[in-house]
Amino acid sequence: MHEPISNQKMLSKLGLDSSSRVLVVGLGATGLSVARFLSNMGIQLAVTDTRAKPPGLIELREFLPDVAVFLNGFDSLAFTRATHLVVSPGVPLETPLIRQAMLSGTPVFGDLDLFVCMAKAPIIGITGSNGKSTVTTLLGLMAAEDNRRVKVGGNLGTPMMDLLNDDADLYVLELSSFQLERSNLLQAEAATVLNISPDHMDRYAGLNDYADTKKRIFNGNGLMVLNADDPLVESMAEPNRRCVRFSVKQNSQSDYRLNHQGWISRGNQPIMPSSELRIKGRHNIANALAAIALGDAASLSDAAMIKAMREFSGLDHRMQWVADIEGIAYINDSKATNVGACVAALEGLNEPVVLIAGGDGKGADFSELAGVVAEKVRAAVLMGRDAPLLEQVLSPVVETVRVDNMAQAVASARKLAQRGDIVLLAPACASLDQYKDYQERGRMFAEVVRGMSK
Repeated sequence: MHEPISNQKMLSKLGLDSSSRVLVVGLGATGLSVARFLSNMGIQLAVTDTRAKPPGLIELREFLPDVAVFLNGFDSLAFTRATHLVVSPGVPLETPLIRQAMLSGTPVFGDLDLFVCMAKAPIIGITGSNGKSTVTTLLGLMAAEDNRRVKVGGNLGTPMMDLLNDDADLYVLELSSFQLERSNLLQAEAATVLNISPDHMDRYAGLNDYADTKKRIFNGNGLMVLNADDPLVESMAEPNRRCVRFSVKQNSQSDYRLNHQGWISRGNQPIMPSSELRIKGRHNIANALAAIALGDAASLSDAAMIKAMREFSGLDHRMQWVADIEGIAYINDSKATNVGACVAALEGLNEPVVLIAGGDGKGADFSELAGVVAEKVRAAVLMGRDAPLLEQVLSPVVETVRVDNMAQAVASARKLAQRGDIVLLAPACASLDQYKDYQERGRMFAEVVRGMSK
């Protein structure tokens, strides 16, 4: 249990005290962690969700049976009674009742500001359109290898309120744009924006609006770790601020780079051959460089970082090898839920590719795919809600096939592929039009592929 609210002066930064009435908007893993934390602090709370049976409801009622819960739509009375709103990342701030509360002066924030108030150890923040889960996990492994008492989570894995621990000496947080947009208190020891490509365009006015939200991870005066190969990220550099840069384009001006001999290097100091990374593709070399830069900011040893990099085999559904069948490799990159991730996956491969793509494009412009598909892809198998939009862009540059489900997609890809090719699931789209999440989509791909080999 945490100390009573009277002993937690840090929460006064958010105007919270024993008289506060907090409405947690949106349940799920994040909302549940916030509700549990606020209850432990002795703060009055209620929970609301648009869903009739949101994830976390059973646990909430088990652990906090006396908390008022308003389901199957937002209750206006609950919003009116609240002195503060804690809004989960999945709930848009443009929701009318939330916007009305903000206009009336009600404080509105997310779990990140709650966490920042309470965390006693340095925070390293990681965001970007792609690669943030890989960098977060890799940096956490580096810190653990260096015998640090590190806690890793946020948008990835454990909700950050469940990470709080007085014994921790380092927090490594993956942060989404939705978490950053409702935060004003973050002052990370070091932070990075790995890259910017169109994503969540259904929630933002445009790419610059999305990039500005990502830039909020640099609030404060901590070290800025910038991708020198991404003009939008490079433009975030602030004068009179400590900045370091990483590059995979042999950029001799970058502090962390891939040198001409293929070594991952700190300036002119070689650290390890990039060929020794288990995670493949140039985008993963960039991820490793970012992790080293952040590891240096946390004073991790080279020995620990190198050992972690050599042993890290990547995350499920992120360029994950599934099987080799009849000379064809099948790779699961279901986490490639936007155009930039699909482009990065294709650019990192040298073999001809049969691409499986499609799903919910979230309003993205698919035209960026045409060039890399023309160069790398033998054929494209398209499925899901936005398959017709993908077909309009890709059919002029590559053979395309439309299918209805994953079994058909894998079967078609197998027919189109030749020995030595890679069949790559990199959808460039979200999965919710056909699947529970990208993990279920990736598992279905793997099951179908492995079924072929039996």
